[in-house]
Amino acid sequence: MRILTFFCSLMTLLVIVKMAFPPPCDSEIYCTGPILHQVQEAKLFDDDKYFVDMKLKAAPDVVLSAFYNLSNASPNMTVPPAKLREFLSEYFEEAGTEFEPWTPEDWHEKPKFLEKVADQELRNWAEKIHNLWKSLGRKIRVGVKDHPELYSLIYTPHPVIVPGGRFREFYYWDSYWVINGLLLSEMTDTAYGMIQNFLYLVNRYGFVPNGGRVYYERRSQPPFLTLMVESYYRATKDKEFLRAALPTLEREYQFWMQNRSKAVTVNGAEHILNRYHVEVGLPRPESYTDDLELVEGLTDDHKERLWMDLKAGAESGWDFSSRWYIDSDGHNNGTLTKTRTSQILPVDLNALLCLNEKTLASFHRTLGNGDSAAQYDRAVARRVEAMESVLWDAERGAWFDYNLVTHSNHFEFYFSNLAPIWAQCYSRPEMPEKAVQYLKGSGALQFPNGVPTSLRQSGQQWDYPNAWPPLQHMLIEGLSKLPSEEAKELAFDLVQRWIKTNWLAYSKYEAMFEKYDVNGDGKPGGGGEYEVQLGFGWTNGVVLQLLDQYGATLTSGSRRVSSGLMLPLVISAHRMLQ
Repeated sequence: MRILTFFCSLMTLLVIVKMAFPPPCDSEIYCTGPILHQVQEAKLFDDDKYFVDMKLKAAPDVVLSAFYNLSNASPNMTVPPAKLREFLSEYFEEAGTEFEPWTPEDWHEKPKFLEKVADQELRNWAEKIHNLWKSLGRKIRVGVKDHPELYSLIYTPHPVIVPGGRFREFYYWDSYWVINGLLLSEMTDTAYGMIQNFLYLVNRYGFVPNGGRVYYERRSQPPFLTLMVESYYRATKDKEFLRAALPTLEREYQFWMQNRSKAVTVNGAEHILNRYHVEVGLPRPESYTDDLELVEGLTDDHKERLWMDLKAGAESGWDFSSRWYIDSDGHNNGTLTKTRTSQILPVDLNALLCLNEKTLASFHRTLGNGDSAAQYDRAVARRVEAMESVLWDAERGAWFDYNLVTHSNHFEFYFSNLAPIWAQCYSRPEMPEKAVQYLKGSGALQFPNGVPTSLRQSGQQWDYPNAWPPLQHMLIEGLSKLPSEEAKELAFDLVQRWIKTNWLAYSKYEAMFEKYDVNGDGKPGGGGEYEVQLGFGWTNGVVLQLLDQYGATLTSGSRRVSSGLMLPLVISAHRMLQ
């Protein structure tokens, strides 16, 4: 009876939810259960992620039995913090012990792209960034393969480049920019191994998990694997690699179409678009106490729904943002408790899937599969029609997320409103040019250090004042491909701002950061659930790509700014001095 009382009082929220939803993974230690609950509630570590990254010293059933005995001997079956620390010391190793030292064997000095960088200070900096790949390399110990039950780490057969900081393992969408940077650094073998890991994961799970931990097994991230393969094929022209990878890429595409799609009717016509959606109504193990505290006072149904939508927000990569809020009036106002990610059809996800469809068509055409290529061509046509019917607003000149609750668009500025420019997914050439005018009139270009993720200061990290490397790169790449000189000049101005920001921050801190503040002089970003992280994989990859493309004209000194952008910059500087 005492045991039953304990589980009813301590784990009521989990018992209720498990009736409706499967657990986030099979582990009763890393994903759910009394050890996770008590250790995280005791706040023994500054970051909840630390505990769920620790390795077991004994088999899970032995550890669970030992904890049962310990809790059974404790008042109210709640183990005191000091006893919990002793238990962890006896049965767990410190986080990070699942890796062994590894320096990428294909790393070498002086890759050719450095010769394109005219500014000597920027070239020296690029060399230092190239050197960072060695410090971010990780090789998984063979014990993870032989005894996976002792680890939260998901085994993959090849070494990886990780983001850095608290992110000890691979992350999915980060790796696209990492791989592009590796290819510029002439580290083709390392890039190949990372892609093979992702193909391995799709064959195992049907999709690529959010990151390399079992507690991420029920959610993915923006599906960039097809574009990773495209980058590698463009660099190597390895047609046999492409032929072998293609069935797995199609399997991932089918996962998104079968499990992350939603039919919506607009003006009497039905369209299929995609969304982020994770049906696990439990706290995130790596942010356990944050998720418990957030739902205090909510009904059980509301708790489950919010936890699912937080996971969907994590799947989006934008964790978290006011972009995912839907308040009682149907607007994207409020706080994190208003997160309804699954009820939003995101512009950027659909632009990415459109580009994937175009790329899969191209792959089939390259391999002589005309009929299959035509099928993907038709999928592109359907998606473009859907995006223009549901997401495009001709009056405003941009694409906007669609709210499934109110059956209307959210018209606030978010970086994602411009994603179809990058994906080149539109039917008429005037659309991206109108979007350039939308961007110029949005107020988002007034900041000296880049374009903010939004113009709303919510305290979340995917909002103002943070600027994120992958988003800057997507916008710059999209603008640079447009035919107008205005768009190309804007792209260069944004490159110069972004490089200057990253370079100044490196000069001050000797570090690359995951995000930056659009104000100040070389200032790392902030906000969200954790401190800004150093490393940093995708930041390094973006900088190397921009230096490769624009290195002949970029400077580390005075910023080159077009006359069309001078006024907003002067206004911004004036505001900063007030």
